[in-house]
Amino acid sequence: MEKKIQEALIIGVERLTAWSDLLDDINVFPVADGDTGRNLTTSLSPLRELARDRENTIRKLLFSARGNSGNIAALFFSGLLTADSVENLPAASKLGRDRAWQAINDPVPGTMLDVLDALAETMGENDINENEQNASKIIHDLENAVRSTHELLPKLKDAGVVDSGALGMFIFLEGFFKSLTNNTDQFQPVTDLFEGLLHVSSSFRERQEEGYCIDMVVRFDDTPEDQIQRLSEHGDSVVVIPHDDFFKVHLHTTNRGEAKKGIESLCEVVQWSDDDLEKQVADFKRYDTHRCIHIMTDAAGSITREDSRKMGITLLDSYITAGDRSLPETLFLPSELYKYMRGGIKVSSSQASIFERHQYYQSILNQHERALYLCVGSYYTGNYDTAMKWKSDNDPDGRFTVIDTGAASGRLGTIVIATARYAANRDDADSVIDFAKAAVDVCEEYVFLDKLHYLAAGGRLSKSSAFFGDLLHMKPVISPLAEGAKKVGVLRNQKDQVRFALEKLETAFSKDSKFFILLQFTDNKPWVSDVVLKKIEGLYPSAEIMLQPISLTSGVHMGPGTWAIAFIPDPVTLLDH
Repeated sequence: MEKKIQEALIIGVERLTAWSDLLDDINVFPVADGDTGRNLTTSLSPLRELARDRENTIRKLLFSARGNSGNIAALFFSGLLTADSVENLPAASKLGRDRAWQAINDPVPGTMLDVLDALAETMGENDINENEQNASKIIHDLENAVRSTHELLPKLKDAGVVDSGALGMFIFLEGFFKSLTNNTDQFQPVTDLFEGLLHVSSSFRERQEEGYCIDMVVRFDDTPEDQIQRLSEHGDSVVVIPHDDFFKVHLHTTNRGEAKKGIESLCEVVQWSDDDLEKQVADFKRYDTHRCIHIMTDAAGSITREDSRKMGITLLDSYITAGDRSLPETLFLPSELYKYMRGGIKVSSSQASIFERHQYYQSILNQHERALYLCVGSYYTGNYDTAMKWKSDNDPDGRFTVIDTGAASGRLGTIVIATARYAANRDDADSVIDFAKAAVDVCEEYVFLDKLHYLAAGGRLSKSSAFFGDLLHMKPVISPLAEGAKKVGVLRNQKDQVRFALEKLETAFSKDSKFFILLQFTDNKPWVSDVVLKKIEGLYPSAEIMLQPISLTSGVHMGPGTWAIAFIPDPVTLLDH
């Protein structure tokens, strides 16, 4: 495959990732469960690794596909990736389109499939080999296909939006074709292209869903035709994808246990994952978009994707690589990461590309009048410098404010949570910015490591030091500050760690103080919850405590067994400090 196609596929994924929150916000079909952006990002992440092995990439696409949109997209790309050159793309697109249609049990008009139909047709009419004009024509045809979904599906018309899966595919393909024609500097804002069709109507009401969204990989012992037909007896929205001797299956079911039992009687279930539709539909509404300033931060701040949705903030992910898997950190399961680490599998973290970061900044300013980026400390990453350079070139009106918090992990998360809560009740953006600066000055965090050899594996400590430290049961305490992670103590055991944390709280607050604590865990949630949390609750009954997984970028470098505590004064009194 030509290198330019590989590069264009990566650009498509990065552009899609930057707009994934918007896709979640307008996801009402087939169920208003707000996960299309997440599912497409997870499903298409293997495209980043295409250069290693194309056949393995296709297999990983099918195995990682989630949700209706992700499974349809994965099938499309299994066809598109057969193209070795730009000249082969029209035929490969048609093959991908045909595979996508064949996998749907009950296809309806007004979805991603319409965009794939438009792609196959327009690519047959337009030569795109470095032809910017023809590429623009293709993009325009795809745009029209997305806009038409609003009229084709009654549910979309009721909600006042276009189909989220169709829009996601358009965003990907626009990046793909602009990359092929060396024209990724300028994109017409998605919010302009589909103005009036990107906000769910306040009158729209989704009926309460019961059941589960299931993704599984199965294998049949004998000829599978009859068994495949019988899969539809266990649910609806069925997508079946064959690959070698495996089948990837997606469906919705009202009874997870009975469905799994019935499917296991038909075939071997190799992989199984499920999402609770009732919970997702209940959590669908994101937040009031009419806030005085939109907050963005780095996912390194120990804030989950679910919490960011509830608070109405944007997370910029780093990437976690473990073995041959690479995902945005908020989409990587912590339990899997720490299992890999304890098993000796090499893990690492890396920043999003500059292009992807730029797309995030642009998507935010396209959707919000003003934005505040509470950035992870510039000592730890290049995110602050990247954001400031982009701001200098693209923000003449000063709508994008960037603050170098000097923080990471829970300290950053605590600053962001406090600022988001303050912003929810304010109509003055400048006062929110002033609050954030004050929060940076008073927030503290202490991180308690279990073992040193994970720091050594990441090059942050000599391996001999880690060996002797672990041998002597030394457990360092570090605090992430603007000048880097500072070692503030060395302890022998968990009992000493808890005592140290309580001493820091006693120094900062009185027993009846109202303040906020972010208590973080890795793979030790039961112990942190049963021991640390209960001790703090008993001593500080007026404090608010949030129990949270530590950010996976921190977890990669600090390792399983680590826990941390961050704290900040009550927002009502913070500006008085």
